[in-house]
Amino acid sequence: MTDTTALAESRATTVRFARLSQRGLLLGLSASRVACIAVAALLATVSVFLAGPTGFLATAPLWGGLVALAFVRKGGRVLVELLPTAAHFVVRGVLRQDRFRVQAGRPRPAGTMALPGDGAALRFLVDDVTGAAIVHDPHEGSLTVVAHVDHSAYILLSPEEQRRRVTGWSRVLAGLAASGQCIRAQALETVCPDSGEGVVGWWRQARAEATSDGVAWATEQYDALLDTYAPSAATHRSLIAIAVAGPSGALGSLRGARGVKEVDRLRQEMSTLESSLRAADLRLVGWLSEDDLANLVRVAYDPTAPGSVPRQLDSAGPVALDEHWNWVRHDSGYSAVLSISEWPRTDVGADFLHTIVFQPNVIRSLSITATPLSPRQAIRDIRRAKVEHVTDAAQRARIGAIADLADAAELDDVLDRERALLAGHADLKFTGLITLTATTLEDLQDAVAQVERAAIQCGCETRRLQGQQARAFTAAALPLARPVH
Repeated sequence: MTDTTALAESRATTVRFARLSQRGLLLGLSASRVACIAVAALLATVSVFLAGPTGFLATAPLWGGLVALAFVRKGGRVLVELLPTAAHFVVRGVLRQDRFRVQAGRPRPAGTMALPGDGAALRFLVDDVTGAAIVHDPHEGSLTVVAHVDHSAYILLSPEEQRRRVTGWSRVLAGLAASGQCIRAQALETVCPDSGEGVVGWWRQARAEATSDGVAWATEQYDALLDTYAPSAATHRSLIAIAVAGPSGALGSLRGARGVKEVDRLRQEMSTLESSLRAADLRLVGWLSEDDLANLVRVAYDPTAPGSVPRQLDSAGPVALDEHWNWVRHDSGYSAVLSISEWPRTDVGADFLHTIVFQPNVIRSLSITATPLSPRQAIRDIRRAKVEHVTDAAQRARIGAIADLADAAELDDVLDRERALLAGHADLKFTGLITLTATTLEDLQDAVAQVERAAIQCGCETRRLQGQQARAFTAAALPLARPVH
């Protein structure tokens, strides 16, 4: 006999992600790929008419190279689509912009965060009312604050409680999207290996009392458990960063009347988030102060640095940083950033990332950035996706190509998204990044292999970012709600 209640509960806690769109200008090919193929065909045709087979063979390296650019993949991306990133990486290398060094003789302006790359423009100030550190991006015109959130172990909760927690978290995201002020929200889970001395020390103090109560068997089992798992313990920290619209320009713009209004609006958003977190049974430990945020930034760039030393944000950045094609070297660590290129295509539970989050003996951070889309923008994206699907289907029918089930599944996902939007739900664009850090390059490669296998077990596909590791590290390892390009 089937327990319908349990079945309903299990279905209520599952979710299915939409397939990533594979539409293009022609038959699923992007505009750059179509251009390469067209130019290659033009070169081959002209060479045949002008010089016959000899000209065709003589120009083979040209049109053959263009065809290779359109179809050969590297790191999961077609070469022609990777070409702009590679060119930008080479230019930055020639201009020596792929390395960063702190110059003691040239102090940075007051209020800057001393970060490399596009993070060099970030400014900060401390809110007099809440004590929170506010990060100001003068180029984007945004204000960012970070909340430290504590929660119980989700996997240990009952199915009913899990469903309630998932519903509460969805309301948190819906509230951020519905306010119209939040331009980006980032959930960052940082994991650092722990020696286990804290839990072992606590057990040594409590063991004598437990033994005197006549539970010697339980204490022996607990001793065996600590001996086995204490060396692989880890410290987890959950952070939520929200970025709201703010003034553009220099930091002094926050001191004027308009800046005061923007900060007041940010406080209202913070208060709303606090209420939403309480309703979702998430405990707000506090908004990160300057010292707290500085310690996070320092530990991210220097894993061996103590995390409890008081610091200042204007000196918490890296001392030295070198960017390579698919990894970055910073202070005492090596890091690589992976992008979640494909989410699970089947129904999965809310804890489907459990294997990645609890991968042992790996310094890592999991960043999921949600960008709210306005109803007008979401409708425009849906209409464009539907037009691309219809156009692609007509082109396939014209040349006699067989339609794939993937095309029908992708159209169903678009229609489901449209139904949810018409029903009043918020539309958000999610981006997942995984940052892995190690003290040696060999350990980093091992960590990447472990997490890639763990992602497969979670039903996800990961892709190691290439040519943009420094920028991706700032967006994925730091709780700054930075845009991901």
